[in-house]
Amino acid sequence: MYVFLGCLVAALAWAALTFNVLVRGRHRADEAWSDVDVQLRRRHDLVPSLIETVRAYADHEQQLMSMVADARDEASIAEDGAHRERAETDLSDALSQMRATAERYPELAASDNFLRLHRQLAEIENEIRAARRIYNSNVEAYNVRVQSLPSALIAVVGSFRPRRYFEVAPSTAIPMRALQPA
Repeated sequence: MYVFLGCLVAALAWAALTFNVLVRGRHRADEAWSDVDVQLRRRHDLVPSLIETVRAYADHEQQLMSMVADARDEASIAEDGAHRERAETDLSDALSQMRATAERYPELAASDNFLRLHRQLAEIENEIRAARRIYNSNVEAYNVRVQSLPSALIAVVGSFRPRRYFEVAPSTAIPMRALQPA
């Protein structure tokens, strides 16, 4: 009888500890996602200034400005998951095209405002990559716990579900030396 009770207490203690580990993993993933989201929103906030700066020098690039603005709007309202990844990738592509436009306009490439915005955007994109790596690392650790035995038994009972990784294709940055006035 004591052996049975001892085994039962040990099993309940293990279940409680495993449940707590899963909860902690889920919270780490949520916290890391919050960091990614903050950096993505910082990029969204920078886009209107970048559009206005480019528009001042390349007024006839309306289709490009429209594409960037639409991509930014779509990324701003996108829900998490595959739709968000696609919207952020589209925004990265649009920003790459905008930066490539600078090569055709030497006055724009030499503009202090454009150079400042370009540097801020490059910094934000580096922060996005770092935050995404941390998020994906936390998601990997969480998913391993949720999907491996014996903790998967507790995960099923506790409604723990694997998380998606967040992948965004990075935009191709124009090297800063290419933007410096000759």
